[in-house]
Amino acid sequence: MITGALRSKIDRLWLEFHSGGITNPLTVIEQITFLMFLRLLDIAEMRNEKKASRSKKPFKRVFANPDVDGTGEPSQQHLRWHRLRTMKSEALLELMRKPKTSDDPVGGVFAHLKSISSEQSTFGRFMQDAQLMIVKPQLLVKAMELIEDLPLERSDTKGDLYEYLLGKLTTAGINGQFRTPRHIIRMIVELVDPQPQWTIADPACGTGGFLVSVMEYLHKKYTSPEGIIEEQIEMENGQQQTERIYTGDLLEPYRRHIRNDMFYGYDFDVTMLRIAAMNMMLHGVENPNIEYMDTLSNRFVEEQPQIASKHFDLILANPPFKGSLDAELVHKSLTSAVRTKKTELLFPALMLRMLKPGGRCAVIVPDGVLFGSSTAHRKLRETIVEQHQLDAVIKLPSGVFKPYAGVATAIMIFTKSGQTQDVFFYDVDADGFSLDDKRQPVKDNDLPDVVEKWRKWDEGRNRKQFKDRSKKAFIVPVDDIRSENYDLSISRYKEIAYVEPGYEKPAVILKRLANIEASIMDDIKELERMI
Repeated sequence: MITGALRSKIDRLWLEFHSGGITNPLTVIEQITFLMFLRLLDIAEMRNEKKASRSKKPFKRVFANPDVDGTGEPSQQHLRWHRLRTMKSEALLELMRKPKTSDDPVGGVFAHLKSISSEQSTFGRFMQDAQLMIVKPQLLVKAMELIEDLPLERSDTKGDLYEYLLGKLTTAGINGQFRTPRHIIRMIVELVDPQPQWTIADPACGTGGFLVSVMEYLHKKYTSPEGIIEEQIEMENGQQQTERIYTGDLLEPYRRHIRNDMFYGYDFDVTMLRIAAMNMMLHGVENPNIEYMDTLSNRFVEEQPQIASKHFDLILANPPFKGSLDAELVHKSLTSAVRTKKTELLFPALMLRMLKPGGRCAVIVPDGVLFGSSTAHRKLRETIVEQHQLDAVIKLPSGVFKPYAGVATAIMIFTKSGQTQDVFFYDVDADGFSLDDKRQPVKDNDLPDVVEKWRKWDEGRNRKQFKDRSKKAFIVPVDDIRSENYDLSISRYKEIAYVEPGYEKPAVILKRLANIEASIMDDIKELERMI
């Protein structure tokens, strides 16, 4: 949990970058990510040094230390975080940027990170073309001071801390890319109930929100009562609040799979991938499969044929809504399935191809995908309904993605190679926040009810209650969907219950008016007596 004190520290760090001339939110987060990674490397090195001291066993260092190891290579100890923190601002900035040369084979901090990055982690691979955008020595020193004050050594806090930092990413990207609200992501993850032995992918992962939320869900679900740690957290008002930390201690048999083979994320924005990889690392996934890739392209199938087809148990995504691609660049397996250049239609087709038989997908789509009249729109819906299993259509209110966009959206959940029978519909009116640009918390929130109703339906409990189409949650038989030409818009099936207003008889109304008039006349007479 992020307390008021931690929020204030992040806010101050953010303001320091703005006052230092770096105002692009994505650039700010990227630069903070580099510095956090450098500190985390030093924390890990210290931990390994202590372990090696106790066990008397050597370990592979990130920063060479010939004085201890007796090797002939140059020392790299001066590049560690705790040593950098003692340097003066001008010298620090120079050491950060210093390139490798024949006279100095070690070089500066970024040169060293690039040289060791491919060996260290998925995030490290994306350091290969990293650049320090900070040009003011004072900003670098101040940023490092504030990052030093963050509890990155605490695994239970650092993930939440980074999520709060990502929450400041409030500008939309190009081609309809924008950050998915985390409470919407959490609801979707609860709906699909991921299992620790699954393989899970997001073909347009952005900052990795869906994958991170799955990890958080697994920690919560697979923590035994003994693994729940309760801590007293000081709130902004000075009061103490008990916070539960879920350790995920029952995940141990799956730990290797989770760290190396469970999560796959793809995007073609390197900055986003750096952030996604760091986000996963901070949430306990040391080596996620985060890759630079346009998953709609020919290259995806050519370079990763097994992953591109029939590989995943679960796919979660909020792909770009807008955009039209060059047909020659899109793999033929997609264009043959749905003849279009629109990414909003190509991505669901891609997800069907990537799923294992029996695998499930939950994807956010613009409303047009549900009722669009073009041949491609209808073909996609017909394919999902007739050749696979359409499980649910959950309509979201149009303000969910504000201030990024006001587009109306829905969540589609479908299973590969199943058979559609009855489709679960839910009309969400409120998500716990105002539907304007401010998005302030409000009392009305349908999201917990969505999860509750879906579980009752999905588990086969009390299904009779879903036959009333005037309710928020209801089901539609597949034959009704066929008869409506595969239109999936909720308004096509929801019944509006009109209640005829009741009126009193005219004689009763006249009598009431007469009584009112008599009362008025009595008041007038009383006034006359007083005058």
